[in-house]
Amino acid sequence: MKKAGKILYGIVLITLILVAGLTAFSALTIRGSYKLMIVQSGSMEPFIKTGSIVVIKPEDNYQIGDVITFKDPGKPKITVTHRINEIQNESGMISFITKGDANKSSDAAKISKNQILGKEILSIPWIGYLINFAKTSQGLIILVIIPSVVIVYSEILNIKKEAQRLIKERKSRKLTLKEKIEEQVGEEIIAVEEKINKVVKK
Repeated sequence: MKKAGKILYGIVLITLILVAGLTAFSALTIRGSYKLMIVQSGSMEPFIKTGSIVVIKPEDNYQIGDVITFKDPGKPKITVTHRINEIQNESGMISFITKGDANKSSDAAKISKNQILGKEILSIPWIGYLINFAKTSQGLIILVIIPSVVIVYSEILNIKKEAQRLIKERKSRKLTLKEKIEEQVGEEIIAVEEKINKVVKK
């Protein structure tokens, strides 16, 4: 049971760190570097599933077949991740025709290079759902605050157990000055933990 508990604790801790890190990373805009995007639709399935996270990176040149993320010409605040289906050169002006793999026809609007945010270099399915949920108040409580409280409380219990063990061990022999100080600190930690329990019970 103890081993299973430690494994579960490790999974919760790793998940918490992963979700928190990806959520923070998804909010960053680092010009000229990597950026994480969340796919909201199924227009690129089965290559990229709905709810996936996509890591993109700006490139100097884009080729037919590249999956790119770009600003929607009609709604600049919205981004789209589609594949380059055709490249047109009209009097030296390069434009890109894009298409979702699951769509029957190409996108109506042509895309210029300055509208492209980057090329897809990695996609991970499903994680986007967790990140979107973590950004809500309910998701923050369930995925971040509650696990954090559980982990902190678990660490307090571990510190308490270790302090009790050291105190019991050192009572059987004469203590050095350093050990006396450590014992006093341990007793204070136990006292604080007992006060926390009293507050929680109220």
